[in-house]
Amino acid sequence: MAVTASMVKELREISGAGMMDCKKALTECDGDMQAAVDALRKSGAAKAEKKASRIAAEGITRAAISADSKTGVVVEVNSETDFVAKNEVFQTFVQEIADQALTSALVGGDNCEEVDALLEENGLKDALIEKTATIGEKLSFRRFQKVTGDVVVSYLHGGGRIGVLVAGDGTNDDGVKEALTNVAMQIAAMNPQYISRADISADEIAKLREITIDSALNDSFSLPKPILQGLLDKAVNDKVWSDEDIAIYEEKKSNMNYLPNFLSNEAKTALAELAMADKETIIDNKIFNGLVEGRISKQVKEISLMDQTYVKAEDGKQTVAKYLESVNKELKIAKFVRFEVGEGMEKKNEDFAAEVAAQMNA
Repeated sequence: MAVTASMVKELREISGAGMMDCKKALTECDGDMQAAVDALRKSGAAKAEKKASRIAAEGITRAAISADSKTGVVVEVNSETDFVAKNEVFQTFVQEIADQALTSALVGGDNCEEVDALLEENGLKDALIEKTATIGEKLSFRRFQKVTGDVVVSYLHGGGRIGVLVAGDGTNDDGVKEALTNVAMQIAAMNPQYISRADISADEIAKLREITIDSALNDSFSLPKPILQGLLDKAVNDKVWSDEDIAIYEEKKSNMNYLPNFLSNEAKTALAELAMADKETIIDNKIFNGLVEGRISKQVKEISLMDQTYVKAEDGKQTVAKYLESVNKELKIAKFVRFEVGEGMEKKNEDFAAEVAAQMNA
């Protein structure tokens, strides 16, 4: 019986095996679909099908940079266990994916930004299925991203647990490459969310302010003393607290720093509820506003790369912006990407002994 393209397509959808494996199996089984499925299962080419529902939240990142250092890509490929992530065959395969992603980026430009599209190129999808069958775990090409600039550098931390790309504009000598590599290390360690505070939108600042306000009100003992005292007076005078907590307050109020250690959780919750109920009035308080703005400024500094303290600063104060300025005043950070393996993914908490026992019983 002649094997048609539609038959190969159907078998691929059933088994998840590669195109050539499917064609070979159908040919050997004279077009019998079920026999071909059985043949693939026996050969191990269909192992990927059984692993489709598993969680692959381990893995590594890898990067590739063009010969002219103006384009770079970083990829994340996941495995089920850290053991496989340390496997040389797996690591080599992930680097091959990174290299293919770079080639695609150089040839296809901004049109080749999707994982599915990249998987269809040069047999990469079949290679992923084959490696899944060979290695024996579900493998997943999760994501990749491209950056471009006058100079692009990469940095891998923890064997590839974190992968960073940094693109700089303005100049591209060896000193600049070294400086950008240092910045990439900074990004890996400090995980900034933005290049500078100018990149943070007004809506994001407003959301940050709202969160900061509510957080301060719910942590009543961190409030300015005049505001805190007003809440305490209300809790006592209006009998919001229990008699026991009121008695504790009267006994310990001379040392406010230790008072929270003696009050009940119910009392502290009630105090936070009083603060939230009086939110509008407290917000109008200049002292409270100063506290909020100070906390916002600190948080912005933590998430803005240029405002962060440079981790190698000899004086412990120099910012990343000042460090880059000391290297070359023309150098600007155009873009950075930071991938951390498994971030945002649900991780399965497995009992390995129980899994082995279950397999033996089965």
